[in-house]
Amino acid sequence: MHKPAILLIYTGGTIGMVKDFETGALKAFNFDQLLERIPELQLLDCSIDTYSFEDPIDSSDMNPEHWLTMAEVIEENYQEFDGFVVLHGSDTMSYTASALSFMLKNLSKPVILTGSQLPIGDLRTDAKENLITAIQIAALQEKGAPVIKEVGLYFEYKLYRGNRTTKISAEHFNAFTSPNLPHLAESGVHLKVNEHLLDDFYTSTQLDVQKQLDTNVFVLKIFPGITQNMLEAVLNIPHLKGIVIETFGSGNAPTQFWFINTLQKAIDRGIKIVNVTQCWGGSVDMGKYETGTALKQIGVISGYDITTEAAITKMMVLLPQNLSKDQFTTAFQSSVCGELLKE
Repeated sequence: MHKPAILLIYTGGTIGMVKDFETGALKAFNFDQLLERIPELQLLDCSIDTYSFEDPIDSSDMNPEHWLTMAEVIEENYQEFDGFVVLHGSDTMSYTASALSFMLKNLSKPVILTGSQLPIGDLRTDAKENLITAIQIAALQEKGAPVIKEVGLYFEYKLYRGNRTTKISAEHFNAFTSPNLPHLAESGVHLKVNEHLLDDFYTSTQLDVQKQLDTNVFVLKIFPGITQNMLEAVLNIPHLKGIVIETFGSGNAPTQFWFINTLQKAIDRGIKIVNVTQCWGGSVDMGKYETGTALKQIGVISGYDITTEAAITKMMVLLPQNLSKDQFTTAFQSSVCGELLKE
């Protein structure tokens, strides 16, 4: 019987740190010694190989070049492995999970991101459970085929769709949530998979890595007191091509003439503007209130229930395709890999 082969990709982050007994400082863990450090991994019914970034990075320094490195590592090893686990700092994990979900087109194998709030060598660490179960999930198969066929994020007993997540706590072990989609699986005495939430997003199994990303984008959170000068300063950033605006409630924003007119001028210059809610959960509905209707009339794109992390990374992937305004709107509002629900 075929034993699933899993590639563990260490990018950096708290999970890969151990304490130096002499200095007390945290240092990067040598993943070549993984089985020595965590002998429990030998109980898993899979083989594990490791790949480490040459210079592990704090996730606060994460950028699209690192996403491309991860995507290329997966691409180069795609035929040799049945699943991939990416160890990553928690601060920007939702951004990376979202980006990879859009970059790895035709993905038909699991790519599971995980990390921890405490280092792997800490007495009370959450790293071991997160790592062991993430590998177990990546190795799940049914009739020789992977159960999970998408980018997921596993943390504190729950597997989420990666592009549906956001970090909500800097100190609790349950650091992530998926506000608009239930978790895909839950680890308890048994590993329970919510199969009705799983999906085959692609008809082709030929992995196609989208390697062009445009970072001329911006996220703007609307707040009471925002001024015309502030808005114009943002929208006149040199080379700006797209902006995600976090609005109130179901997609509402100020209705003053200067606000709408400033956005209108930016849209006329070709800047793509996507509307997402700054609420934890829920969806943008720009036809519900007059304050949202004004945005819809000038061509602001509804992001529906997409997260900010998924919206900004999806925009980075779409912009290099040089789509017309209508094509961009259609592409953005079409669910590629479960990132939004259009209602």
